[in-house]
Amino acid sequence: MATISTPQQQAGVLSFYDAPEKGPMLNAKVVLIAVAFFTVIVIILDHFVVL
Repeated sequence: MATISTPQQQAGVLSFYDAPEKGPMLNAKVVLIAVAFFTVIVIILDHFVVL
């Protein structure tokens, strides 16, 4: 059975996601909690700080 190659695969776009990472691995839960925490801090500062 022949494989179907798309233009993205031929251009090397999808190979970016298959590359091994040398940086720190972040859990999705950690990222979501950090974003939620940052959002709450910004909302609180926007509510109480008047420029």
